[in-house]
Amino acid sequence: MTADDTTPDTGPLVHATTLLRRPKLWLVPTILTGLLALLLSLLYMGGIVSPQHDLHDLPIALVNSDTGRPPKGQKQNLGTQVAAAIVSDTSSETADWRRLTRAQAQDELNSGKVYGALVIPADFTDSVAALTGANATARPTMTVLTNPAKGSLGSSLASKITTTAAQQASRTIGKQLTAAASGADSTTELLLADPVSVVTQVGHPLGDNSGLGLSAFYYTLLLVLAGFMGGNVISNGVDTALGYADNEIGPWHTRLPTVPISRTQTLLLKMAMTAGITVLSVSLVLLACVGVLGMDATHIPLLWIYSYCAALAVGLGVQAINAAFGGIGQLVSMFVFIVLGLPSSGATVPLQAVPEFYRFLSHFEPMRQLSDGVRAILYFDARGDAGLARAWTMIGIGAAIGLLFGFAMTSYYDRKGHKRLTPQPS
Repeated sequence: MTADDTTPDTGPLVHATTLLRRPKLWLVPTILTGLLALLLSLLYMGGIVSPQHDLHDLPIALVNSDTGRPPKGQKQNLGTQVAAAIVSDTSSETADWRRLTRAQAQDELNSGKVYGALVIPADFTDSVAALTGANATARPTMTVLTNPAKGSLGSSLASKITTTAAQQASRTIGKQLTAAASGADSTTELLLADPVSVVTQVGHPLGDNSGLGLSAFYYTLLLVLAGFMGGNVISNGVDTALGYADNEIGPWHTRLPTVPISRTQTLLLKMAMTAGITVLSVSLVLLACVGVLGMDATHIPLLWIYSYCAALAVGLGVQAINAAFGGIGQLVSMFVFIVLGLPSSGATVPLQAVPEFYRFLSHFEPMRQLSDGVRAILYFDARGDAGLARAWTMIGIGAAIGLLFGFAMTSYYDRKGHKRLTPQPS
């Protein structure tokens, strides 16, 4: 070996077959891989496998606009009776019925506070009474309003609940009418047995390029991935450039001289670069989704600012976790921002239709907070009460926690003298 050789003589090369016989080499990768597969399966499938079984208190508006006079011998008109029966039905706790006026119901549809609505019209009692007259053919109606902006699954669940409630009310009224019209012909009896027609309409329509209410979820996922992957790429790139990590591309391997720098200053550098590079990544995400693919979006300047702050908060969190946990930081941040975030986001499956564990996570998991804000901007005219105000608040809290946690941990490590590596000579 000459003085100019850069590769030290480490003796004969070891064969893979020799290493495969070492149980200790298998132990840690096997355990970690198995645990990851098990946890991912339980967490992801556990959030979506039985939404109807887990469904509880899905908010739905109930509008009784009936102004008809009560039928003879009764104190309330039929609309009031139907509404009272629906609300008092304790056989199922799947719906949280909110008795509202028509204007209030529309406002809650427009702000995403309800997943749908059941509307009893103003002439409901009069139209039912008309069925007992001669030559009755017109059927009274109830209207089911859907809210696809809350997601296709949530809107579908609400539609099913409201339709079932309306059909049950129709059968109950039909029994009363059939008993009162004992001498009616067979055609009239058939009409009276199920007198109410249920009409479904969109209560809060979306554009054709909104992914049936899923574009908000996928756009949020892009922001989280931009912050998560960007943060990790920046972290690895800085460590490589400062000589604290090897750089290996294909057969080429390099190790740069170690730059003497504290953990705190390294974290400051990474966070500053994250703040700068996130401008580009978020701009490209918005350009691709809206400019190239034509995703329906309004309030573009607000959407860009919100997207930047959301992705930056994730990126700062990733840097803080990596600084605190070191080599396993990427795995920890993956669980925090993605693995636990997806099933608890409420973006595809309503939080009212997931197990209690995920509803608990939704109070602080980043993806739920970010998706509420994106949904409010894209679908609900950027209304603060549609989730945007809370989203801004949680972004601020999340970013502050990331900064405080990251710098607290690196300052502690620096005070204790925990250096990352022994400096390597140039």
